[in-house]
Amino acid sequence: MKKILLFACLLTSTFAASAQTNNASESYIDKFKSNAIRIMHESGVPASIILAIAMHESASGNSKLARTQNNHFGMKGKSPVSYSGQKRTHSSYKQYDSASDSFQDFARIMTERKQFSHLAQSLSHYDYKSWVRGIQHSGYASSRAWGNQVLGLIRKYELHAYDEQPDSVKAEPKRN
Repeated sequence: MKKILLFACLLTSTFAASAQTNNASESYIDKFKSNAIRIMHESGVPASIILAIAMHESASGNSKLARTQNNHFGMKGKSPVSYSGQKRTHSSYKQYDSASDSFQDFARIMTERKQFSHLAQSLSHYDYKSWVRGIQHSGYASSRAWGNQVLGLIRKYELHAYDEQPDSVKAEPKRN
């Protein structure tokens, strides 16, 4: 009986944690989808790519880097020295004034840096699968699982629906 009760408690807590993660992800999508769509139309980088990579790298905005430095993509670079009381803090990650600036910088890197710019020149914003493969092969992430994880987010939340809509007509993907 104790084992059954323990199993039921574990199962309930697993579902609760999963629901919290889904709610955080859906809130993140709702908050940033318009920004991602606008950037897609300006840069050619698919909105699904922008959203999924930001969600993956920032834990849907919950990572310390996203919360303290508005860095939703884990971009390395020079950051100003900040002071916390008497303690000086250095960071090897970029700091942005806003999350929107982080999203904009990601698109700039994808379209202007030599290692990635060939993607924007050769792929449409409808081909999110090739974008993920291209970004991974170009050295964005060292993890072999990274591309599949990003594709998993695109599929789970149907983020590709944001790539397929003209700027004036936006259909909402189905949500669970």
